[in-house]
Amino acid sequence: MDETLLPGTTTRSRRPATEPGRAGIDEPLTSESFARLTHDIVASISRVIDGKPDAVRSALIALLAEGHLLIEDVPGVGKTVLARALAATVDADVRRIQFTPDLLPGDITGVSVFNPVQRQFEFTPGAVFAHIVIADEINRSSPKTQSSLLEAMEERQVTVDGRTHVLPSPFLVVATQNPFEMEGTYALPEAQRDRFLLRISMGYPDPAAEALMLRQRDTVNPLDALVPVVTARQVTAMIAWARGVHVAPALEDYAVALAQATRSHPDIRLGASPRATLQLVRAAKVRAALDGRAYVIPDDLTVLLAPVFAHRLIANRSAAGGRAGAVVVADALERIAASVRVPLAQRA
Repeated sequence: MDETLLPGTTTRSRRPATEPGRAGIDEPLTSESFARLTHDIVASISRVIDGKPDAVRSALIALLAEGHLLIEDVPGVGKTVLARALAATVDADVRRIQFTPDLLPGDITGVSVFNPVQRQFEFTPGAVFAHIVIADEINRSSPKTQSSLLEAMEERQVTVDGRTHVLPSPFLVVATQNPFEMEGTYALPEAQRDRFLLRISMGYPDPAAEALMLRQRDTVNPLDALVPVVTARQVTAMIAWARGVHVAPALEDYAVALAQATRSHPDIRLGASPRATLQLVRAAKVRAALDGRAYVIPDDLTVLLAPVFAHRLIANRSAAGGRAGAVVVADALERIAASVRVPLAQRA
């Protein structure tokens, strides 16, 4: 798949995603075709990402829950590779933005340029106008530039010079970032973090996966062999399918109770927002659909609690006791998951 480091250049997958026997873009989605398409996406990404099934599954959940994915880890563990592999599975417009200290907000959202022939200003779209946007090393740009994504990520639109421009659908931002403590990084603003559905870490590969990588990738880049397995329209249909998964009222109350517990916990200064509660339920619906269920169970919420909530919470400094804030938040979420009463929800 072709790509660019410069904002404003669009790339498309090299081959059509539809094949004989695959669910057509105009055919109604069924449970069988949904399962087949999700299997194809996971299998495609797994050809590049060895031994990281949880990370691959999280990327798919972000795509189908209409959220955005933040991949945080040290350099060299495959953050950008996962983002590019996900983008390569969808036959859609894909743009990659390399975030640097000199990147400007207009490079992302677009600018109005005066046309001397027409004697009027014309809007030139920025790099955010794509179905999938890879924001590589997002925390190496200034907070002002990072904030240019806020409206796009939440409202799927961009406003420039008082005019609103709608982004394509589906729309997904996959951002990678290095830990804040590393050289040349800026902390993401709280409002920016709150717009990411999931934050995940890749972690180091196990010895067998790392040895396999050395043997297979010495002369060949596996990303070059990836071809699209779904179209943008099929992804839209899959999103609608997952949205129809049933959530019992008792489980809705359970999700609210989990969020409320973060707001009253003594070790947490900033708890989960209502947006976080909504996104927790959306992610749980997708997880249920991926498991072949038409209903959410409590485990769908508790398993996703940390990936959805942790990056949004801020620990109390007085409660840290010398520990890192992330450790305090993780401990608090574990205690919340253990203390909030789990409902006995019915399936329908």
